Amino acid sequence: MALLLVALLQTIPPLPDSSGWGVHVLTIARAPDEAIWVGTYGQGIFVLRPGAGTWQQIRSSSDTAAHAISWDFVHAFGFGLRGQVWYGTVGNGWGVSLDGGRTWRNWEFGQLGPEWQYVAYNGIVTRADTTYIGTADGVKLTWDDGETWHVITDSIGAATARDPVWSKIPNQYVTHLGLMYDALEVFQLRGPSYSDDGGRTWNNFVSTTRSIIDPRFIAQFQQARRAGIALGLCSDPNFPLLLHLFDDDTRGTPWGIFYGSPAGHCLSVPGAPDSLRAVARGESPRHVWFRRPIELRDQPYIDQTYRFGSTMGGNFQPHQGVEFNNPDGTPVHAIGDGVVVYSGPAERGALTVAIKHDARLTTHDARLFLFSVYYHNSKLLVQVGQRVKAGDVIALVGNTGRATNDHLHLEVHASPYDSTRLIVDSAVRYPPYNTNPELWIEPLLGTGMLAGQVWDSASQPAYQARIYGLIKDQNETPFSFIETYGPRNHADPIYHEHFAISDVPPGEFVLGVTIGGKKVFRRVKIEPGKLTWVEFRP
Repeated sequence: MALLLVALLQTIPPLPDSSGWGVHVLTIARAPDEAIWVGTYGQGIFVLRPGAGTWQQIRSSSDTAAHAISWDFVHAFGFGLRGQVWYGTVGNGWGVSLDGGRTWRNWEFGQLGPEWQYVAYNGIVTRADTTYIGTADGVKLTWDDGETWHVITDSIGAATARDPVWSKIPNQYVTHLGLMYDALEVFQLRGPSYSDDGGRTWNNFVSTTRSIIDPRFIAQFQQARRAGIALGLCSDPNFPLLLHLFDDDTRGTPWGIFYGSPAGHCLSVPGAPDSLRAVARGESPRHVWFRRPIELRDQPYIDQTYRFGSTMGGNFQPHQGVEFNNPDGTPVHAIGDGVVVYSGPAERGALTVAIKHDARLTTHDARLFLFSVYYHNSKLLVQVGQRVKAGDVIALVGNTGRATNDHLHLEVHASPYDSTRLIVDSAVRYPPYNTNPELWIEPLLGTGMLAGQVWDSASQPAYQARIYGLIKDQNETPFSFIETYGPRNHADPIYHEHFAISDVPPGEFVLGVTIGGKKVFRRVKIEPGKLTWVEFRP
C-alpha cells in the first residue's frame, strides 16, 4: 500500500490552484483510456492524459465558436463505448465530446428550456450504446449521441415533456442514477426504483401514499450511495465523504485531490494553523422562527450554490432570496401565520404570493412588519385577503418568470412600512427591505447556524468575500464557500451580519478568508439549534 501511495504521488501532479485555497473537486473519474477526469466547483474540468505531466483545463466560454463546455460547475462524467465523454453540471445542463474533449456539443437552457438543468451528482450512466442523464426533472436517454432523446419522468413531467416519454417513475426529481448488476437504478424523492430492461419498466420501492422509508433515512442512504462507499474523510463522523472514489486511495475534496487512508486524516483549510485559541460558540437565536416552505418528504434543502447574497462565484447578480429546487407541482407551504397581500404575476410573469405575517419584529428603534414572498410558481392557490396558517398549501412549484429550472424562490422582508408595493414590485430588482431567509427559517433537525461579519483594513464591510473551511453535507447542490453580501443586499435588522448560513452540521471548523491579500482564520463551534457568531478583521 505504501509503495502504491508513493507511486500515485509521483505520477499525479497537484491541480493548479490560483486562489490559494485549493481546487474544490466535485467528482473524479477514470476514462477507458486511463485519462483522469476531474470536475470542479467553478473551475471547469481538469484532465490528466496518459503519460502527461500536467493537467489540461477545460472551461466554459461565451464564444460559441470555441465549442467549450456550458458551465464550470461540473459534478458528473460518463464514458461511451465509442470514446464519447459526457459531463453534467450543477445548473446548466450537460454535454458530450466525440474527440477526447477538444470540442463539445451542449444541451443547456437554449436547447432544454427552463427544466432539466440540474444533473444529479454522478448522474450519468452508460449501458451498452445508451447514455442516461439523471436530472431534477427526470432522466433523458439517447443511443445516438444526442441526435434524439427520450425521457423517463413522472406523470406531471410527462405532460410537459418535449421528447417522447420512455417510461414513468414515481417522482421526476432524481438524486442518484447508477447500475447495479446491469440493472438501471434510480433514486428519487419517493424512494428507489430499478429496471432490468433499460428503463422500459420499473420496480418501485414505494407505497401509494408516501415512501415506505423515512425521508430522513432516504437522504442519508442517498448520500452513501452517491459517494459510492460509506466512509468519511476522517475518523470524525461529522465529516461526510462528499466525493466518490475512483480507486482505493484517491478522492476529491474541497481543497484538491487527497491521497491515502481516510482514517485519522481530517482535512483542514489550506494555511490554517494547527491550533487557534479563540473558539466562537453558539447562542440561542434572537428572533422568531418560521417553518420551511417545502415539506421534508419533498426536497427541503436550500440550494447551496446560489444562497442569499451569493453571486455563484461572480456569475450572477447578488441573490435576493434562497432557492428550493423541486419538481413542477410540488406543494408550497406558508412559512407562518398571516394574510395574503399579493397573489398574481410579478417580475417577468413569475406567479407570486406574498404574505404579511402576524408576527412583528421589535428593534431598539422600530417595530417592523414581516413579509414572506414566494416566486416562480406554476399555480397559485390563495387570493388576496385570505388568512393562512403556517403549513397551509398556498401554491405549486414551477418555473414561471425569470427562472432556469423548477424551483421556489423565497424572500423574507422586515419593513418599517405596511406597504405591499415595497415588497413586490415587478419594476424593482432589488427590494429595499428583504433579509436573509436563512436567519428566519428553523434549521433542519440536528443542525445549527453560522453568521458574522468580515471587515477590510478600512473597517468597511468586505463585499463578496469568500469564507472557506465549512463542510456541509451534499444533499443536493454542492457547497464550497460562504460569500459575504454585496452592497445591494440587506443585513438582518437585529444581527447586522455580512453573511449567514443555516443547516450546518455540528462540530468545530477552522474558517479562513483573504483580507487585503492576507489570510485570516477563526475557529468556530456549531451546535444544534444555535447560532454561532464570528468576526473576521485584518
